[in-house]
Amino acid sequence: MGALDSLSEYISDYFRVSRNRRKRKVMQTVNIKVKMDCDGCERRVKNAVSSMKGVRSVEVNRKIHKVTVSGYVEPKKVLKRVERTGKKAEIWPYVPYNMVAYPYAVGTYDKKAPAGYVRKSEQSQLQLLPGAPDDNFVSLFSDENPNACTVM
Repeated sequence: MGALDSLSEYISDYFRVSRNRRKRKVMQTVNIKVKMDCDGCERRVKNAVSSMKGVRSVEVNRKIHKVTVSGYVEPKKVLKRVERTGKKAEIWPYVPYNMVAYPYAVGTYDKKAPAGYVRKSEQSQLQLLPGAPDDNFVSLFSDENPNACTVM
């Protein structure tokens, strides 16, 4: 019986390892823009998302039309669940104003954006040309720089 015991342990170890190799979901935060007008809309969206498997917390900010979901969830599934309530929803398209190099670039400035936010866009990101000098323009005109502009 010693050979059968060792063989059964080997097989059980093999199956136990393969079960642990399943792809695990990553803990993440999903931000969604949802048009909500009243307490009923807010409650309906919150209940729909909080009943999902893997959701740890749901925060609803009706003033800026933002729903923040934290947990082991996928953004597309959360978006589908919110859309199932009958509300128009999209992944949060805004970034904080201070995170953008050119906040007034075409396609970035949005009048509908909440205060302190601008729309995410590739044009607004600072892009340096290859071979261009990486000078900090603030230091070019400072009082501590002896080679600064003499007009100052």
